[in-house]
Amino acid sequence: MTGTGSVATDEDPIDAGPAGGGAGDLGRIRLERITKRYGDQVVIDDLSLELRGGTFYALLGPSGCGKTTTLRMIGGFETPTAGRVLFGETDVTGTPPNKRPVNTVFQSYALFPHLTIAKNVAFGLERRKVDKHEIRARVAEVLEQVQLSHLAERRPAQLSGGQQQRAALARALVNRPRALLLDEPLGALDLRLRRQLQVELKRIQQDVGITFVHVTHDQEEAMSMADTIAVMNRGRIEQQGSAEDLYERPETSFVASFLGTSNLIDVTLGAADGEHTAVTTFAGSPLRVLSHRIGGLAGGPVRVGVRPEKVRLRPAGTPAEPGENALSGRVSVSQFLGVSLHYTITTDGGQDLDVMVPNVDGRAEGAFPAGAPVVVAWDADQTFVVEGERDAA
Repeated sequence: MTGTGSVATDEDPIDAGPAGGGAGDLGRIRLERITKRYGDQVVIDDLSLELRGGTFYALLGPSGCGKTTTLRMIGGFETPTAGRVLFGETDVTGTPPNKRPVNTVFQSYALFPHLTIAKNVAFGLERRKVDKHEIRARVAEVLEQVQLSHLAERRPAQLSGGQQQRAALARALVNRPRALLLDEPLGALDLRLRRQLQVELKRIQQDVGITFVHVTHDQEEAMSMADTIAVMNRGRIEQQGSAEDLYERPETSFVASFLGTSNLIDVTLGAADGEHTAVTTFAGSPLRVLSHRIGGLAGGPVRVGVRPEKVRLRPAGTPAEPGENALSGRVSVSQFLGVSLHYTITTDGGQDLDVMVPNVDGRAEGAFPAGAPVVVAWDADQTFVVEGERDAA
């Protein structure tokens, strides 16, 4: 599917109401036990989620995980094989796109090249025969929101890629939907423009106050904009929450590895001692984790993890400080990356760990050259716990 989908053609969508009303009941979107199959292939597998009205929600995951199919079922471009789609308390599972109170913006802007930007934005309203005075007022309002008022009389070819994307957003927003669906809308832009549009998209969502549902495979993009992120994998939601929740407290190895970089270490669980539980690496090194982070994982294989920027390097033989986890090893890679130094440490047990150290003193060679014996240490309370790999049956 390409172009910018419009919910309103010759008929009005379900009680869409005024813009800014997305925080109400109709701005809430629910998927109840959604399954989508294409023949024998299950693309979405018994998925349920609820999106609060008026928030910025991101579906994040690798290609083929089902995030775009999920978005298309919300927009009405795909029908679930099983389950229900609800806007507020209204079941819209079988309702066509033009009768749903949403608009969809895709990667391709699909602006009419022969029309001015103002005429492009007004196109849907004119087809619905909205009063001309209201059209002018609404077009002016939405162009102001996306900061394109000064370009209203230009044609698409006279605009940059970022400006064309904002024009496509304006054309969607002018219909005053209760939710705006965004399918990789920044994917065709270069890195600088993407980052600029990320800031502007978040500002626009806050200004208009409606629900935004954004599909992306870019972790930084999701983390910089979304109030809530759902990380998808193989047609299921692995975990959802704020960017901080997902980054600091991942619940699965997939989330820990997909959202940023993680050091994951297979361990066996030991005895609890107050608020901490002892664990042992497969090489026999003792570590500790907060007991409440183990949760229901006690009966199966377990991994502990720590983010590279939370690890400290010290000379070999340095004893661990109170509250620390520590492992001995050697520097196998030392790289100067400008803002930081990146090390790969091979522990005595053969585990490779990534370490990121801020560049605070400008030493290009770093404090530890390749081959140097070191101790890697981090706070035990910053150690997260996820399920380990199970042996194949």
